[in-house]
Amino acid sequence: MVEMNLEKPLAAATRRGDVLSSIGNTPLLRLPRLARDLPTGVEVCVKAEHLNPGGSVKDRAALAMILEAERDGRLTHDKIILDATSGNTGIAYAMIGATRGYRVTLCLPQNANFERKRMLRIYGAELIETDPLLSPDGAQLRAQEIAACEPEKYFYADQYNNDANWRAHYDGTAPEIWEQTGGRVTHFLAGMGTSGTLTGTARRLKEFNPRVRAVAMQPDSPLHGLEGMKHMETAIVPGIYDPTLADETVLVSTEDAQAMARRLAREEGLFVGISAGANVLAALRYAQTLPPGSTVVTVLCDDGGRYLSEEFWE
Repeated sequence: MVEMNLEKPLAAATRRGDVLSSIGNTPLLRLPRLARDLPTGVEVCVKAEHLNPGGSVKDRAALAMILEAERDGRLTHDKIILDATSGNTGIAYAMIGATRGYRVTLCLPQNANFERKRMLRIYGAELIETDPLLSPDGAQLRAQEIAACEPEKYFYADQYNNDANWRAHYDGTAPEIWEQTGGRVTHFLAGMGTSGTLTGTARRLKEFNPRVRAVAMQPDSPLHGLEGMKHMETAIVPGIYDPTLADETVLVSTEDAQAMARRLAREEGLFVGISAGANVLAALRYAQTLPPGSTVVTVLCDDGGRYLSEEFWE
């Protein structure tokens, strides 16, 4: 069992009573139309992380990393928050930075979509755009270079290697799922970018019940359009990634994930992004193979508003 301080990282924000106090405690929803053809006694539930104030599951990890750095003195108001991002964690940093009075500098691929860049600039973040051919890995390498050159100027959050990332889900997401399902969850499925959501949530759920199975969702190709998701075999592997946690892996194509995002909007009224579509598609496919009494929980990673310029909606 992993030992750690179980004081919720959101406690300080909650005491302040500001927008950050609304991070976490997201609802767990069923899919009455999309899940109607599942085997009898099998259900799929979705954690509505797109309802966090920054619009994604990354609000949890970003806040946890910032609060921990404040507590141990690595982050003070004379430093700039720096990290690499494909968009969602950056938006969370920028929102939290605006709330707590920090400047934020973010490295992200040049081909990140218009909506994400615009949101980041609205929050006041400085953007450093990197080679689109290197995807998020290129942004990560650039952030490392900047942090190494001017360590006194920046707090480098390093979400791919920061244990506060997965602890946010160990302390928050997993206990919420356990309580919301009444301990009935049998499988947890999530895609992997930093791998923090899967690592922290699966680790804690397996402590609640060692029979809980963890399922990793991955893009089916190194060249894919699932923003924020890594094809682990061909990418820089995050330091917080624990390959022993996932009991199985489900592969999803970009086109199938996009189609599911459309269906979630039109059939369930859930306007969410492509990675959320991939998670739901993987969960529904996987659930078809399960016995009665199985409850699969997955994550709606972000809202659909940051993908509006994408043509697949048509």
